[in-house]
Amino acid sequence: MEQQEIEFKMTQSGSELEEDYGLLMKSMQVSVSKHLLDDAFTMIWANEFYYQLIGYPQEEYEELFHNRPDIYYQYHHYEEELIKISTAVVEAVNEGHSEYALITRMPVKGGAHRWVRMNGFFTQNVVKGCRISYTVITDVNDLVEMRLAQSITYNNIPGFVGKYLVKEHFHIKLLEANEQFASFLGLKDKSGSLDSIFQLNMEANREAIISQFSNIEKGEHIKFLAKMQNKEGNILWMQANGDCIDWVDGCPVYLVIYIDVTDVTELRQMQAKLETQAQQLRDALASAQKANSAKKDFLSRMSHEIRTPLNAIIGMTTIAAVHSSDTARVEDCLSKISYSSKHLLSIINDILDMSKIEEGKLTVDHKAFSLQQLMDSVTTIIYPQAAAKGVEFKETIQAVEEEEVIGDSMRVGQILINLLSNAVKFTPEGGAVTLKVRQTTDRKERMWLEFTVSDNGRGMSEEFLQHLYEPFEQEHERGINSGGTGLGMPITKNLVSLLEGTISVKSKVGKGTVFTVEIPFESVEKKRYLNYPSMDSLRVLVSDNDRDDCAYTSLLLKNLGIKAKEVFSGKDAVEEIRRTYKTKEEYDVCLIDWRMPDMDGIETTRQVRSIVGPDTLIIIITAYDYSSIEAEAWEAGANLFLAKPFFASSLYNSLLTATKPQRTSQDNSHFSTGNLLQGKKILLVEDNVLNLEIAVDLLEMAGAVVDCAQDGKEAVDYFVDKRGRECDVILMDIQMPVMDGYQAARIIRASDCANAQDIPIIAMTADAFQEDVAAALEAGMNAHIAKPFDTELLYNTLNKVLASGNTNVHV
Repeated sequence: MEQQEIEFKMTQSGSELEEDYGLLMKSMQVSVSKHLLDDAFTMIWANEFYYQLIGYPQEEYEELFHNRPDIYYQYHHYEEELIKISTAVVEAVNEGHSEYALITRMPVKGGAHRWVRMNGFFTQNVVKGCRISYTVITDVNDLVEMRLAQSITYNNIPGFVGKYLVKEHFHIKLLEANEQFASFLGLKDKSGSLDSIFQLNMEANREAIISQFSNIEKGEHIKFLAKMQNKEGNILWMQANGDCIDWVDGCPVYLVIYIDVTDVTELRQMQAKLETQAQQLRDALASAQKANSAKKDFLSRMSHEIRTPLNAIIGMTTIAAVHSSDTARVEDCLSKISYSSKHLLSIINDILDMSKIEEGKLTVDHKAFSLQQLMDSVTTIIYPQAAAKGVEFKETIQAVEEEEVIGDSMRVGQILINLLSNAVKFTPEGGAVTLKVRQTTDRKERMWLEFTVSDNGRGMSEEFLQHLYEPFEQEHERGINSGGTGLGMPITKNLVSLLEGTISVKSKVGKGTVFTVEIPFESVEKKRYLNYPSMDSLRVLVSDNDRDDCAYTSLLLKNLGIKAKEVFSGKDAVEEIRRTYKTKEEYDVCLIDWRMPDMDGIETTRQVRSIVGPDTLIIIITAYDYSSIEAEAWEAGANLFLAKPFFASSLYNSLLTATKPQRTSQDNSHFSTGNLLQGKKILLVEDNVLNLEIAVDLLEMAGAVVDCAQDGKEAVDYFVDKRGRECDVILMDIQMPVMDGYQAARIIRASDCANAQDIPIIAMTADAFQEDVAAALEAGMNAHIAKPFDTELLYNTLNKVLASGNTNVHV
């Protein structure tokens, strides 16, 4: 029989042997490859399992890596493993060994790796001048990862961990211990059953262990108190808990975890401390996450707040440039730019003044301001937003008797802009947003104004209204995301409270929202308007399809002693003009609204002008930017434009244009400088060319004689020269090259010049914090003006300093 088998094998063909070899390699799941011992360890041949292991088909591997393992490892960023393999090969060759072995990570397709055992064998065969080697690679990934996981688990358990094989007759073998346990016992390695200290501990706990043998034999849970001692004689009482995790030759393998209970009180205190620390860490993490979120929300909100007035500034600048020849239009644009600039500066001050932000302290101004200017400024900011979205925006005034009040115009403007911006945002195209202002009954010697912001937009649910003023709350129902930060309404509510006012809201989903804000103001002395005889006799026709606006305009005219008649359409206005023209009862003035449904204001003006000729004054009144219709309106015969909502003063001035055309032009000076600056010599120290030009013009407008220096050193050189004896005051920038303003002021004060101690020095800088004011005074300056400075404040400060001599002035 054996002879027959030998004969059969001898008759097998080479292809059959190769097939058997391939089947054998495939069933063994082992990679076999043949390599040159050159620098690249070039692969000559590999079996099918090699390509299965790395995940690359043979054709792709050869095309990408040209059978060079060095390129393959570098491509996958496993240079460390390549060095490890190369070192093992070189050391084996240099030491005369015929083989090498190591466990390493082998990169595979997709960016992962497999743990493999690599065995290499060197032959004496030579190809291309290099010896030949064979490499056998075995996949041991599961085994290595299991051991790594086990090691990590053992060494991260807070206590001692040991794995034991328990045999009969109290024969216990320590298979493995975690690092804490091995360190305590002083074991040379983590399996130290023969170590004397281990045996000492087993004997010390014999009774406790034997008491658990009935459970151990059945592989059940064990629990006992153990006394553990190390080589230094330190003793710990440990609560031991063990479970059977395996069986070897019918004997259980137990994993035992020890917990130190040497001092239960200490343990409990430690546990409480750990729990406290854990809670503190959780709180700190939550606080950090909330702070980070709040910072992002705050910056996003401030970006919106800053860009809103900035958009108005840019827009008004563009309009002013287009209408540079129209003095009245440019003045109107500059007025709106001024307000928006101050609004922007107010926002920036709140952002930068960290003491106010951190302590929640915001100050309130009590200054006289014009309601007309406030309304114009709000319109300047909101109207472009509404127009861009296709939303109608309208402002109306009702029963407001006082045009100038005392209060904080910036805060009121911020409240209105926040509410109106939200109204525009949540109102779809074709909708309408309205701002109504009316004066309510005076209370406690203060007048109250009621601001109502209404829209017919998406509205809010009853549930959300309960959280409307909470920070970061937004309603995301019905698939709509506002894109905001949820800070606008809390800021608005706080500002209203700061001004001692009230805010209320009514809203229905799909119907719109109405906010009502009431704010108290102090009254100022009412202005009296001159009753010119020619104005007393004026007859005025008011044409406006909005009956409330029409009634309000008629009331203002009546208060001025002017007779007025109301009509509510362009067609009725033309018929009334035609009728009165025939009866010789002509109107002196026609106030015609631009937007009327049947016949707009331009067509009405054209037809009225064709009837009355050039004598009747026609004023187009509109709540919109009239730049787009201005040329057409002039051509139709309009004389003036009057923006709604208007107050008695603006209506009075417009009518005065018609009744007193011969009046002298108004003084262009907007600021009261007195006569203290006339002829005064001022040294202006400023390194920024544009700021220098602006300041020089403003000072020369007040009659001052200005010399300039561009840094602190030039200022000192100027002062110690004879020119310094004639100088009346120094305006000193702080942040300058060569020498800053503080240093320059100190040198001037320390000089032996006759007027070194007497000359007033005013800091003029963008550093506007209280610390900067103190630093300026400490350097010997008399006052501090923050940039960008208010022109009237600049004049007043100069006047005060010059009038008070060399004493500090509180600005």
